[in-house]
Amino acid sequence: MSLRSVTRRIAAMETSDGAGVRIKRSLGQNPHTRLDPYLMLDEFGSDRPQDYIAGFPAHPHRGFETVTYMIEGHMLHEDHLGNRGDLKNGGVQWMTAGRGIVHSEMPQQESGRMRGFQLWLNLPAAEKMKPAGYRDIQPEGIPEFRLGDARVKLVAGSLTVDRQTHEGAVSGGSTQPLYADIHLPASGTVSIPVAPGLSGLVYLYEGSAGLKTESGMEDLMRSCAHILSDGDHIGLQAGQDGARLLLIAGRPIGEPVVQYGPFVMNSREEIEQALQDFREGRLTA
Repeated sequence: MSLRSVTRRIAAMETSDGAGVRIKRSLGQNPHTRLDPYLMLDEFGSDRPQDYIAGFPAHPHRGFETVTYMIEGHMLHEDHLGNRGDLKNGGVQWMTAGRGIVHSEMPQQESGRMRGFQLWLNLPAAEKMKPAGYRDIQPEGIPEFRLGDARVKLVAGSLTVDRQTHEGAVSGGSTQPLYADIHLPASGTVSIPVAPGLSGLVYLYEGSAGLKTESGMEDLMRSCAHILSDGDHIGLQAGQDGARLLLIAGRPIGEPVVQYGPFVMNSREEIEQALQDFREGRLTA
């Protein structure tokens, strides 16, 4: 067994997006803070309506996928394809922008706490212009199981432990995305297999925890993307107040990334084409 260790820490920075939603951004702060195949990771969480109430009015995308995981709260997705999805506690929205989609994500609450994550997953050049798509995954559709001391919710990918394979709500894909929400009790431990060759990160969003490595224990920072070395396992141990973490991994694409706001392509010319298509109403045609 080869344990992964931390090679880089990308602390989340407070910023805003959409019509003024307050977020913490780790991956995607700039072109040097990506982790192929992932472009961006945002954490949002507030019980102040003014931090989230304006939401994300209608806006376009092309060339990648968005994964929104709601831990607490209620948000409504609508897009030009006629899809409509209620994202509530524990649910996930998996949207494929492909050649083009125009959608909105608007809060359906005027008070209370809204908390969750949005992840941007790049698409390889061969898939960037495929038809747009959308999946509304209810909480009961996300497999949940025990692993070591941990309770694991598997949004995407598969985990094989002791010859038993657990499949996530989303599986397959050329980048083999793995997305797990891991809950550990006080001082709990877990060993999780992650296929060699996948880029990976751990994101601690509640409590305290450390990453077991060949040379000892590395403390994890709250609201920070911990980029991992290669290996075939990660080992985690929670602190005295337990821990909640995201484990995210995927097969690197290894292609140029050219991004202009909501468009992610492989060249400047393709970005210019996306802008022209949007201006002329052909982005989603």
